[in-house]
Amino acid sequence: MSDIAFATLSELALGLAEGRHSSVELAKHFLDRIDRANQALHAYVSVDADSTLRLAEAADARRRAGYGLLGPLDGVPVAIKDLCDIEGQIATAGSQAWRQRRGTTTSTAVARLLAGGMVPLGKLHMVEFAFGGWGTNPVMGTPRNPWDLEHARIPGGSSSGSGVAVAAGLAPAALGSDTGGSVRIPAALNGVTGLKTTRGLISLHGAVPLSGTLDSIGPLTRDVRDALLLTQAMAGADPRDPLTQGVPAFQMPGTPAGARPLRGMRIAMMPPAQYPIEVDGAVLAALDDTRRALIELGAEVCETPFPFDFHDMMLRNGLIIAAEAYALHREYIEDDSLPFGRHVRARVLAGKATGAADYVLALQAHARACAAWAEWMRGADALLTPCLPFAACRLEDVDETATPLAAFTRAGNYVNASGLALPAGFTADGLPVGVQLLGSPHGEAALGRIGMAFQAATDWHLRRPDLGAVGL
Repeated sequence: MSDIAFATLSELALGLAEGRHSSVELAKHFLDRIDRANQALHAYVSVDADSTLRLAEAADARRRAGYGLLGPLDGVPVAIKDLCDIEGQIATAGSQAWRQRRGTTTSTAVARLLAGGMVPLGKLHMVEFAFGGWGTNPVMGTPRNPWDLEHARIPGGSSSGSGVAVAAGLAPAALGSDTGGSVRIPAALNGVTGLKTTRGLISLHGAVPLSGTLDSIGPLTRDVRDALLLTQAMAGADPRDPLTQGVPAFQMPGTPAGARPLRGMRIAMMPPAQYPIEVDGAVLAALDDTRRALIELGAEVCETPFPFDFHDMMLRNGLIIAAEAYALHREYIEDDSLPFGRHVRARVLAGKATGAADYVLALQAHARACAAWAEWMRGADALLTPCLPFAACRLEDVDETATPLAAFTRAGNYVNASGLALPAGFTADGLPVGVQLLGSPHGEAALGRIGMAFQAATDWHLRRPDLGAVGL
C-alpha cells in the first residue's frame, strides 16, 4: 500500500478492478493518513469516518455482487471543498461564524460524484467565503503548504485545503472552486494539477457563491487525466442551474500518442513586456522549459502581440467579485460581534462602494471581453503563461491588501476561459512552480490533450513532498 497515497484516480480504479485492494482498504488508508497528519497540515475541517467507510463498504458489496459499476471511479475516494454543501453535513464556507451551519441540500457536483460511486473523505478548509488568493484563514486556521515543514508557507486560495490534501497524499483528488484563480493558485503552489472549468459546464447548485457572474467548480488532482475524469463525472445540464442549459456536452479527449502528439496544435505566448507583474526567475525558467517541451511534442508555440491587458482585467474582475460578494453578505458582514476575518470583511465591504450604474457598466464590459476572447482564441488552441509570479512565500511575508497571485489567473475568469494549472518545475529551495494554459470557452478537451502530452513527457507532477516531519 506504500504508493496508494500518491496514486492517480485511474490507478486506484484499476487496482479495484483487478482486486489488488478494496474500496474499504483505500478509505482506511487515506483516513489513517488524515488522522496522523491533519493536525499539522490542517487540510480538513471535518471528517466523518463512519460515513466514509459505509460508502466504501457499499462499493465493495456492489462489486462482489456483480451489479456493475456506477461509474469509472466507483469506490475511489475524493475530498470536498467546504463550499459544496452535503445535506446534513457541516458547511462553513471557511467562516467561523458559520461553524454550526449544515447543508440543506447536496450540491449537484457532489451528488454526481456520489451517483458515480465515489467515496467522500471529508470537507476541506478554505479561505473565508472563498475571497482570497493567499490561502490564509486567521479565524478557522490556515492549511500548511506541505513542501516546507520548517517554515509555514502559503497554501494558496481559496481552495487551500484542497491543494494541501492532494499534495500531501491526504486525498487522491479534491473539489475546488475558481472565481479569480482559486483552483489554479493552490494547484501551482502545492505542485498539483488544477482545472478551471468554463462557467456552466459544472452546475453551481448547492455551492456557496462568491460571485454569481464568475464562479466555477473545478478539480485539483495528481494529473490532467484525473482532472478530466472528475470533470466528466460532474459535467452536464442541471435544471437547478440555468447556466448549464444549452452548454456543449463535455468530451473526454483521447490519450495523446506518437512521438509528436501535439502536431497541428497552436499555442500562443504573450510577450514578456505585457506581463502584468514582475515574474520570478524560477517561474520564467519553468515557462521556458515548458515551451521547449511543447515544441518537442509537435506543437507550434509562438509569441504573439496580445490584445488584452491582464492587469486591467484583474481589476475589473475584482470589482465584480466585491460587488456581488457584498450583495450576498451585506446583511451581516458589518456586524462586529461576528468572528469574520478582518481582511475578508474588508474585501467584502469594498463592494459596498460600487453603485448600480457602475455595476451594470462592469457587466457590459465583461460581456464584451468574453466575446473578444472567444474570437481571439479561434486562432489558437491555448495561451501559455506563468500561473503565478512566484512560488509559495512565507506566511509572515503575506500582504493581505495586495493581490499578486491573481495577476495571471483572474483574467481567465473575466473572459470565461477554460484554464489548466500544471506543475512545471521547482525553485532552488525545492518549492513547486506551475504554468498556466488558458483556452477558449469549453476548450477543456484541447487543454487536456496538451496537458496530458506534457505530463507524459515530464515528471514534475510525480514529485512528492517530504512528509516525515508530520509522521507520514
